[in-house]
Amino acid sequence: MIPFLVAAAAFLLASVAFPQAPAPASGDAAKGKSLFLKDGCYECHGYVGQGTKDGARIGPPVLNAQGLIRYVRRPAGAMPAFTEKVVTDAELTDIYAYLKSIPAPKAVKDIPLLDQLK
Repeated sequence: MIPFLVAAAAFLLASVAFPQAPAPASGDAAKGKSLFLKDGCYECHGYVGQGTKDGARIGPPVLNAQGLIRYVRRPAGAMPAFTEKVVTDAELTDIYAYLKSIPAPKAVKDIPLLDQLK
């Protein structure tokens, strides 16, 4: 129950508007994938943002680019903060573009084997 509350609080905090310079309007998904791997995001969030025991599912993201940037700068829970010196807003916008390029998972009803488990 507590991990759920931490995740819910983190989501709400990420959606609160903080004054900040706007991020670039769009990013480069190919560059974002490279940065996602180079910066080690995959280590906790999986290669396609599917999440692991150490990190939440982040692909495709439910936040907008600005929300993702805010969360990366001031995360809740065990995730470390990443400053502008470590990863720039432009790089995070590229990572966001990569995460947005990941197709959403199929619904359980659309996966025959899982649908048989009822």
